[in-house]
Amino acid sequence: MNVALWISAGVLAVVCVLSSAKLVVPRETMAASGSFAQWVLDFSPGALKAIGAVELLAAAGLVLPAVLDVAPVLVPLAATGLVLLFTGAVIMRVRRGERATMAGDLVYLALAAFVAWGRFGPESFTG
Repeated sequence: MNVALWISAGVLAVVCVLSSAKLVVPRETMAASGSFAQWVLDFSPGALKAIGAVELLAAAGLVLPAVLDVAPVLVPLAATGLVLLFTGAVIMRVRRGERATMAGDLVYLALAAFVAWGRFGPESFTG
């Protein structure tokens, strides 16, 4: 199960790093990339930068504490933060009526919940 948790954390970290592009890409450019990205127009540039920063910090928090063996309890805390982030993403998609495009968010939500459960419980770094 430890390998599955590492793979899940790695996938989530890559997804978060890629989606943290909100920090540098203008929202109009992101919205023009496809119909699945129209949600960015509902948020201010500052809010998008905040979301991007949270995603970048979550990516670091999922991997670095365990790899460096410095405060590994941050791994399940970062995963719990991602559960909250992706829950908000799913709620936003439901409100916008984008049920077809929320499948990815649900998958990432499940992965984050799995990592949080696994690292707080049976495969904890501290126990």
